[in-house]
Amino acid sequence: MKTLPMIDTVPPPPAQARRVVDPPARTAAGPYRAYKAAPFLREEREHTTLLCGGLHWRAERLAQGALENLGYQVQILPTATREDLLTGRELADIGQCSPTSFTTGNLVNVLREKTHELGAEAVSKRFIYFTFGSCGACRFGQYHQSYELALRSVGLESFRMFLCGQGDGGKEPVPGGGLEFDGPFSLGLVWAIVLSDVVQDFEYQTRPFEVKAGETARVAKEAVEYLYEVFRRMPDRGKTVGALAWHLSTRYFTTAMREVRRRFDAVEVDRLRVKPVVKLTGEFYVQTVEGAPNYNIHRWLEAEGAEVYPAAISIWIDYLLRFAGQDAEDHIGIDRYARLKLAGIHVGQGLLRWTYGRMRRAMGGVPHALPDQYELRRLAAPYFNSRLSGGEGDMLVGKALWAHQQKKAHMICELSPYACMPNTMSIGAMAAVTGKYPDLLYAPLELKGDSEVHALSRCQMILTEAKKRAQREYEAVLDLVGLTPEQLASRVTPAMRRSTYKVPRPGAAAGTAANFALHLAVGGR
Repeated sequence: MKTLPMIDTVPPPPAQARRVVDPPARTAAGPYRAYKAAPFLREEREHTTLLCGGLHWRAERLAQGALENLGYQVQILPTATREDLLTGRELADIGQCSPTSFTTGNLVNVLREKTHELGAEAVSKRFIYFTFGSCGACRFGQYHQSYELALRSVGLESFRMFLCGQGDGGKEPVPGGGLEFDGPFSLGLVWAIVLSDVVQDFEYQTRPFEVKAGETARVAKEAVEYLYEVFRRMPDRGKTVGALAWHLSTRYFTTAMREVRRRFDAVEVDRLRVKPVVKLTGEFYVQTVEGAPNYNIHRWLEAEGAEVYPAAISIWIDYLLRFAGQDAEDHIGIDRYARLKLAGIHVGQGLLRWTYGRMRRAMGGVPHALPDQYELRRLAAPYFNSRLSGGEGDMLVGKALWAHQQKKAHMICELSPYACMPNTMSIGAMAAVTGKYPDLLYAPLELKGDSEVHALSRCQMILTEAKKRAQREYEAVLDLVGLTPEQLASRVTPAMRRSTYKVPRPGAAAGTAANFALHLAVGGR
């Protein structure tokens, strides 16, 4: 018997309708041209305001003082908010990373307000924007285009922006000569960063243990305002050699830092409070700024009972010098001046670290020292190639291993922006690190700007284990020294209650309470 064929009762799909609207035509007949700002003339400097921002508030304020000392009119942009993020997404490239969205929206919203007050033409004449850009496998290298697109959308296409590449040291002069990347400009910014890093580190070592809530923040604000005036009133010591010699040899800054130390001396602390130390690493912007772009992670961690080990901007400068030195090393035998360049870079690194050390000593040696860049490279080498230049490169892996092995922290919290390609690579490499070191507490957080609960709940899970680890560490120290918490407390002298008292950290424990207990057990020696 023959099998009848199946009868298809499903009607055939309708024929594809012809496209009614043609694809959009090119808006420009010529090739794409990168953004190029109109000249900023030297004679405009006195009545043109320089807008800048993107760092933590201490560094921004001291940098403002350094630039005002050179005759610039400076206004620091407010810390970016959630509203800025939404503006950046609306007006610029939707595929950009969250720091680009935050900074683009931040600039646009500030200029919108000024445009309502003064008009677009006046804003374009009376304000310029200065920041740092980048290159490599990162949308950070497209800041110009994002800013231009957003400003064009709000009628400010003639607004002037100047971006200095993070590794070019201001080699390209700004058209018109209004911005001069000379010796005093560069040295003022570097010294402002170094001093602000030292103050920030001291502040974060003090606040978790303060006896009177809010006292550390008050003194820190007073200290930064004092240092702002110190930078604003710096004496003129020439453009090149004279300026460098003065910055390196003067006691002007160490005297100022001793005054800052004197102010912090009044803050009373109780260092026997057991708190886990959390080392922050990650993409430059989100690990540096303190606000909505990283969900206020610094203050959130403190509110959850942690001691934060912040990311110093000086470490980033040291890394850039190290990376430039690697390039010089690779060209030995090819470039006749490679060895000379390498020697100069090593001298620069040495002077940076020496200057940071001077400021630390002026603060009683309490702030953390800078980690050795070549040690970080050695630690990261099995997991991350040191020649990969995207983002923070091998430094994220190196810092995580350094903090874990040297007992600098109980936990690593890596802050990675949404859509940040370089940080995705480091997180991938950290999978191999945590496989080899399963006791390393590592919390990688992806920051989108609008998923706070997800990111912080992930961090909280790891932080819970870090708290247990800090408590076990403290109890192990008590067993080792044979003392009770009450007996330790009875050994604390009035001098030890000052925030400026330096507690030795021999490397046996990560927590402040454990190290302080060891110090008290030997009579405070």
